[in-house]
Amino acid sequence: MEYLTVCPLAFIAGFVDAVAGGGGLISLPAYLIAGLPVHTAIGTNKLSSGMGTAIAAWQFWKNGCIPWKQAALCCIVALFASGLGANLGLLLDESIFRILLLFILPATAVYILFHKSFSSENDDYPKTKAVFFSILTAFIVGVYDGFYGPGTGTFLILLLTGLAHMRLDTANGIAKSINLCTNLAGLAVLLINGKVMILLGFIAGIFSILGNYIGTRCFQRGGAKIVKPMIIFVIAIFFIKTLFEVL
Repeated sequence: MEYLTVCPLAFIAGFVDAVAGGGGLISLPAYLIAGLPVHTAIGTNKLSSGMGTAIAAWQFWKNGCIPWKQAALCCIVALFASGLGANLGLLLDESIFRILLLFILPATAVYILFHKSFSSENDDYPKTKAVFFSILTAFIVGVYDGFYGPGTGTFLILLLTGLAHMRLDTANGIAKSINLCTNLAGLAVLLINGKVMILLGFIAGIFSILGNYIGTRCFQRGGAKIVKPMIIFVIAIFFIKTLFEVL
């Protein structure tokens, strides 16, 4: 039953994550529904989603969508910020952040609906300015990922297109690079502490790879047309999940 529950949802999560980020909002609950303890669910999800994200990042790199020097700087900053966020999470109650998200998420949805930021030609910043804002984005979202985490990929795409004025394909490629690094860092910690079901995570990871591969191909063909409704879908799931947790 664990495999029958997790694997199909891992495939769907991989597809969503490749297109718009936020696949963890689907895959992590799948592990919890299957009956895994919370920390084991998080660790096993890191393994399967990390496998899928690696394939998506490779696909974006193969298609020339990842400027590796810029991506490397963002990854280094995100890893540091994620550690900072994890430490903040030990000091602050997550319920405070969940309440804030109940206001942030609807505002984000309105922004997406009415703002024309998802463009293949949205690359009008000087390179230095774009690098600065992409590093700032990596820091902000890195702290968030360490502190709370859900929807990290979606927030990365939104900020990299809206704040750093990146092309949508470049923003998605860098987002996958950052997410891969934070997944691997989290997986290492949980693996050392015995919180990963390796066989289940590996098999679910194969389904995640397939979902990410198909999702990446759909993204390359559909671009902005497929991203906007998919992100709205992810935010709607995130809002319902957050509201349920608050209540």
